[in-house]
Amino acid sequence: MLIDQRFYDLKGPQSLRTLLRTCGFESELAADIEISGVAASDSAGPGDLCFVEGAASQAEKVNSEAGACFVTDKAQSGLPDGVMAIVVSHPRYAHKLVSEALFSLKDWMAPGPDPAIHETARVAPGAFIGAGAAIGADAQIAPGAVIGPGVQIGARTKIGANVSIRCALIGNDVVVHSGASIGEAGFGVTLGPDGAEDVPQWGRVIIQDHVTIGANSCIDRGAFSDTIIGERTKIDNLVQIAHNVVIGRNVMMASFTGISGTSEVGDGVVMGGRVGIADHVTIGAGAQLAASAGIFRDIPAGETWGGVPAKPLRQYLREIAWIQKQTAPKKKPK
Repeated sequence: MLIDQRFYDLKGPQSLRTLLRTCGFESELAADIEISGVAASDSAGPGDLCFVEGAASQAEKVNSEAGACFVTDKAQSGLPDGVMAIVVSHPRYAHKLVSEALFSLKDWMAPGPDPAIHETARVAPGAFIGAGAAIGADAQIAPGAVIGPGVQIGARTKIGANVSIRCALIGNDVVVHSGASIGEAGFGVTLGPDGAEDVPQWGRVIIQDHVTIGANSCIDRGAFSDTIIGERTKIDNLVQIAHNVVIGRNVMMASFTGISGTSEVGDGVVMGGRVGIADHVTIGAGAQLAASAGIFRDIPAGETWGGVPAKPLRQYLREIAWIQKQTAPKKKPK
């Protein structure tokens, strides 16, 4: 995986044996290889270290070009030929430790080149612009906004008061209202020997042109890939978008919507308030989701769904009508 060094510091490629020793792991290696990156199991390439949690059937899905993979003893037999197995009790926890030995998130105050601020951009007193950031022509940065190192903000984009942005590339004519948070770590948690552990996130947020993001909304950066918001998508206040989510063009979502990690939303989807979408779900282009719908499975393009768990809206309304009829007080005969 190529980790964007505008946002992360690479501590340098290291030998696998050195990494394991640094992280406190004892493992017999058939050979020592150089590790230069970390990645998800299906996208890992040469020099990348990945992990698999689960049985041998999951290990079979590891990219055959991956350098090495953390697995449990029961899963190692499923790894493709050529992928070095590193047997541990907690693969994702081991992967976390190794990734932190290879990379670190740049601090807000990280040293580096001066930010490039276009002469026509307006940056209010009290705003902070990190090293290596870029602010485009006629952009506006309001008081209290914090723009992290390496962040790129396009022309005519307006960043509201007290907005926090890091690990993000933002297009032209974007509006981010006050209090929004873009590019913080997503909710990645795994079990380690001592209990729950936070898992670092090494991706970015990509926001395309003409997007609007409502006040106090949160968009998390990707874990290994990018969180992407497509052109002209309009996001209401108090919306949560998790890591690795990909949202198409011209999507509209009302307040309190929550989209879990690695879900995909097609072009032109419309969501009512308080919609909740589970992880790894795909919403087809042009679908409509009624307010408070709970989405736990893929929705075909162009359909309208509602309810919890969500189903086609006509079916849901018929079921509600039937329940109301069955529970209504019976009229006494005259």
